[in-house]
Amino acid sequence: MDVAIQQQVSPIFAERRRTADRVFRGALIFNGALTLFWLIVFLTKSNAVFFAEYAFNLDAVIRVLSGVGFFYVVWGFIWYGVKTLLLNYVAGFSKEERRQAFSSRMRAPFDVGEYVARHSERRIRIIDMIGRRGRFITLAASGFFYMYTQVVPTHSTAFATGFMGDNLFDAVLTSWIFLGFYYSDGFLAAAFYGPQSRVMDGVLARANCLLITTLWTAFKFVMLPIGIQLSRIFPAGQFPLLFALIWGSYLVADTLAEVGGSLFGSQRIRVWGIGDVNRKSIGGTVSGFAGALVFCLAMVLAHGLSGAWIALAVVIAISNTVLELFSPRGTDDVAMATGNALICWAFGAMLM
Repeated sequence: MDVAIQQQVSPIFAERRRTADRVFRGALIFNGALTLFWLIVFLTKSNAVFFAEYAFNLDAVIRVLSGVGFFYVVWGFIWYGVKTLLLNYVAGFSKEERRQAFSSRMRAPFDVGEYVARHSERRIRIIDMIGRRGRFITLAASGFFYMYTQVVPTHSTAFATGFMGDNLFDAVLTSWIFLGFYYSDGFLAAAFYGPQSRVMDGVLARANCLLITTLWTAFKFVMLPIGIQLSRIFPAGQFPLLFALIWGSYLVADTLAEVGGSLFGSQRIRVWGIGDVNRKSIGGTVSGFAGALVFCLAMVLAHGLSGAWIALAVVIAISNTVLELFSPRGTDDVAMATGNALICWAFGAMLM
């Protein structure tokens, strides 16, 4: 890198590193406060409004560590390997470029523009999508299927919060692990962050991942009271449909928006968010909307409903699309799920 380019890159890198540090400090403060809350609940044995279960014992530790070991280490290494092969044979990344791509990217300038100049941006975006969606969608799909099959026969009142988990200890420990690996360039850190850290997000790739993880933990405090209200408004027989509209539509819309945008879209819509390159495409937006609409209509019709419920399906598909497009990158997942739940709540209130 010559001196002129270095002078241009360094201030940009410094600013992005400051942003990454701010995200880390914010997540650190939040998880520290959450840990203190958990300790108070555990030591006083008090009834927590948000968390009914706060048991801490050897079984809980083993369960959480086993989940981390499979979902983040074993599964992470699998998709780390897949993404490495794709970067090598499809994008043409050198060994050093692959090492930099899986590093924290916060110890030295990481210029996305240089990578795009040497390699196909479209191929890089597709590989980012495969690594990220492969890492998450298989687990999310299996989790959705498991939770949905549990909701159908039991009509569980936890249908609106099923993905969030019941034990605060799980969220606290997992968040500390993510924080611990945030700046690490080691092999294990690559398994935790590598598959879902987009090359196109540059220096802020891990900041984007950490922000999403932290927001999902915070989301428990938002979704649980909404879920309680939904369980009071709707009859138990409609819980499976509501579960699908809230969680299923978000998963479909978010996944297809990224898949469609990577494969077919031209990234020309500038958005704000945590990432070095923040652009989305009309192709991705249309793909997300079409997928969400088909899914929502299919779920409503499969349950033998029509009329107002079809209108609800259309509104949720539109809401998913708008929130996915305009929410700052890193916040759209939580925004879409919250929006779906609030729309269902308003719908139920109007029917009463």
